[in-house]
This record gives sequence, C-alpha cells and structure tokens, in this order.
Amino acid sequence: MLARPERCNPMTDFDPANFANVSPKEFAQLVKSTPDDKIAEVMSGDMRGKILGEVFGRMPSLFRADRAGSTNAVIHWNITGRADGGTDTYEIVIENGACAVSDAPERDPKLSLTMGPVDFLKIVSGGGNPVMMFMTGKLKAKGDLGLAANIANLFDIPKA
Repeated sequence: MLARPERCNPMTDFDPANFANVSPKEFAQLVKSTPDDKIAEVMSGDMRGKILGEVFGRMPSLFRADRAGSTNAVIHWNITGRADGGTDTYEIVIENGACAVSDAPERDPKLSLTMGPVDFLKIVSGGGNPVMMFMTGKLKAKGDLGLAANIANLFDIPKA
C-alpha cells in the first residue's frame, strides 16, 4: 500500500517577508488553494498584520482611475477575527482620481464594510462573491450600497 503524500499547505508555508514578490494572480491562487480553516489559523496569528498591510498596500497600484470617474469616497474595511478578539480597520480614500490607504482611519466613511479575515481574502483575491456574502450575512455593509456594488469595478482584482 502506498503512503498518502502529505498535503502541501500553501498558506502556512507562506512567508510574508517574500509577499512583495508574489503577484496578485499568485496570491489569488494561494488563497484559492488553501482550506478556509488554514487561512483562519494564519489570519489569527503573527502574520495577520503583514498580510493585511501588504494587501491594502497594493490597493493604490490596483486602483483603476479610468473607471472611477468622479467617485469621491471614504471606505472603511473592518476585518474581524484578530487573536485578541478585535478588529483591524483600514481606510481607503478615493478622490480626484487617486486612491490612498491608511491603517489609521481619520475620516467619516461613506461606506463601512465588515467581514471576517477568510471572507476578506476571498473578496480581494477574486475568489469570493461579495453579493452572496452580503446576502448570507458574512459581509456587512453600512452606508452607500451603490458604492459597495461598484467597488470591484474600481480595482483590478485577479481571478484565480
């Protein structure tokens, strides 16, 4: 009888120090190929801050100013499930055809999105359906729901 090979676990082998070298498409594949429980485990550990920092840090470069038109908005992303039970909040400001990100929100949001870390990574990697997540309560949106429906159009989201 042949021994079953150990299943490779990409997310736990993932080194955030090398994250800058991972393309958005490779990241999408990584999220897609990693079981939800392993993503949850990683996102409740020491790597959470680095992963969130890298994901949000890339948003300005993935922003599609040509699709934004006259959109001016402040969006708060609230990622729940921190090891201490807390939430990480990032602020995205879209104005004058540019996108800026901060991990220290200062402005009142036009839209506030709240979700767990697994659903967040699925959304930003193109592997999750935000509308279905909203309908099933996994994603909570407060404020401008029209803006919420249009966010995906404002960024180049990879498809895994």
